[in-house]
Amino acid sequence: MAGDMVGVSAEPWEDPAWLEGAVAWVDDRLAGAGRPRTGEPDQVHVRPWSTVLRVPTADGPVWFKANMEALRHEATVVLLLARRVPDRVPPLIADDPDRGWMLMEDAGRRLREVIAEERDLSRWDDILEGAADIARAMETDVDALVGAGVPDMRLAVLPDRYAALVEAEDVEQRFRDAVPRVRELAEELATYAVTETLQHDDLHDGNVFVRAGRHLILDWGDAVVSHPFFTMSVTLEGFVAWGLDDVENAVDIAPLIDRHLRRYAPDRPELRDAVPIALRLGWACRAANRTIAEDPESTRSRLRMFLDGRV
Repeated sequence: MAGDMVGVSAEPWEDPAWLEGAVAWVDDRLAGAGRPRTGEPDQVHVRPWSTVLRVPTADGPVWFKANMEALRHEATVVLLLARRVPDRVPPLIADDPDRGWMLMEDAGRRLREVIAEERDLSRWDDILEGAADIARAMETDVDALVGAGVPDMRLAVLPDRYAALVEAEDVEQRFRDAVPRVRELAEELATYAVTETLQHDDLHDGNVFVRAGRHLILDWGDAVVSHPFFTMSVTLEGFVAWGLDDVENAVDIAPLIDRHLRRYAPDRPELRDAVPIALRLGWACRAANRTIAEDPESTRSRLRMFLDGRV
């Protein structure tokens, strides 16, 4: 079942034979693109769930990513994004959805470092507009996304996903008692008739890059099909609200919410009333979205954000 928790099995990322095969695939795709490799790849990221290689070419580095089986759907997500919203993601050079492999152009500098230098959060205006663009553009791809393995966290199934989580985990009883509340909120949010779509579910300053003035959104392994306003839980409450110096509620997120909504549905001002519900349910979604095993405390923190509005 999409979205179920699975253990992180041993992956072959550092096996010389696997690496040789991956580099051969990269070389073949680069040759087809007319930009051969100019040096040895650098394996810059090794995690149980994925690995990343930086590959030099005469026109700048390109990036290869491979995912564990439970996250192979990211390749399909990135392929569809590259077709629908090419200005919001790095160009995709090649992909192999069956193996979960991707080869992408360089995305530039990570937003986290850029903001630390500039001491300015205004770049989030455009990023929130980008999230709205992506949500609208991907509405027609929902069936393909779920079919590829993207976890289904739509309002009709979210209460059951939440119930399964709190029954399986060592959590406070009050989180189990909240199952009816999740159902109630999901039903209420559904009355606003917002089309459910692709939602990043972990959109923060470590997953946005800046290149040639554009803000590019990466790392779609945690993406789900859910309510598009759920992104505001993690992005705004979980990150932007803490400001430049990591101080709780340092930033008023209301203007960013309004900007996001104006981009998403400028003709539906009533959707502002749906945001408080979505902010709470977004944390229930984030807690239940556990494709790979995580630190149990992360799950409990997200559950506290759902019920209490704070960690």
